[in-house]
Amino acid sequence: MSLKKVTMPLSHQESSGSSSLDVAAGSSRSVKQLLTITQPDDWHLHLRDNDGLAAVAPHRFSVFKRAIIMPNLKPPVTTVAAAVSYRERILRVLPSDSDFEPLMTLYLTDATTKDEIQRARKSGLVKAVKLYPAGATTNSQAGVTDLFGNCMPVLEEMVKQGLPLLVHGEVADSSVDIFDRERVFIETVLEPLVRKLPQLQIVMEHITTKDAVDFISSVPEGTVAATVTPQHLLLNRNAIFQGGLQPHNYCLPVLKRELHRQALVAAVTSGSPRYFLGTDSAPHERLTKEAPCGCAGIFSAPIALPLYAQAFEEVGALDKLEAFASFNGPDFYQLPRNSSTITLVKGAWSVPHQYGFGSGSVVPMWAGQNINWSLK
Repeated sequence: MSLKKVTMPLSHQESSGSSSLDVAAGSSRSVKQLLTITQPDDWHLHLRDNDGLAAVAPHRFSVFKRAIIMPNLKPPVTTVAAAVSYRERILRVLPSDSDFEPLMTLYLTDATTKDEIQRARKSGLVKAVKLYPAGATTNSQAGVTDLFGNCMPVLEEMVKQGLPLLVHGEVADSSVDIFDRERVFIETVLEPLVRKLPQLQIVMEHITTKDAVDFISSVPEGTVAATVTPQHLLLNRNAIFQGGLQPHNYCLPVLKRELHRQALVAAVTSGSPRYFLGTDSAPHERLTKEAPCGCAGIFSAPIALPLYAQAFEEVGALDKLEAFASFNGPDFYQLPRNSSTITLVKGAWSVPHQYGFGSGSVVPMWAGQNINWSLK
């Protein structure tokens, strides 16, 4: 079903008490603006495990039909057996009437074998393999130390099996400025990798720079694609420091300059099929964010789709949202598009300051601020 905006009359009495409706002052009638699109998928999601899984998973199941599940648990999901076990734990926290489908991934290490890649394809449950450069981000210590020296046979097997490589596209070299690590990764890893294995499908996850957009545009369509997060579409690096240090706006890859944010917005609203929705929603308990050494990650799960709608609306591109959110991802992964729909309602409301997270709480993106769209 194609994207559509529907304008409907609504009586003032019917809208009373609803924070998702924008009622004109002094008017006896109001207008409710609806935006209905094909139900989207989330192509980059952290669900955590155990108590954390039970706390954050419900925020996804009612919005997204499928999600690519990140494997950076403790210990990481490095085998098909571990992926199947994790999938079962996810399914156990689903409501009985949910048809949400977790799409599993393997965590690539220096010791991953071709046999494991073959088992992944045969399982039908593992849809991709995730590259974390060792030390680049949260729970990446077991990641790859030398991609070309240790992993080429596995990458070649992934080409044979048709499994995409999902990359956290930053070098882990501490001598490289943190704001340049994506650019350097492109120059030193991705460009040589594409030359060596041009048939390998690659998803650059959570891209943050114009450099990434330019690189993706330089390669044949269908080989390299990218997910883009709501925070990298709506925020630049000033958001980390305005009014004091803002730990809940700290993520990896870190927010970049305004020129890079604008390049991402232009890319996702261009109509190009190379870009699709991936929230990278990464919850951390509040005390681990507001700490002397705070964790990296932004929790957008409860409001991700309204945030994307806001980002697209700000540049007059709501007509491009459905393809980005609902079509480009399944097309790249060669999966069917969803047949169900979801509706957003136009109207300002205030994002909660926190949500429950195990025995503590987690602070969402946009906490305490108004947002212009909500889910019907």
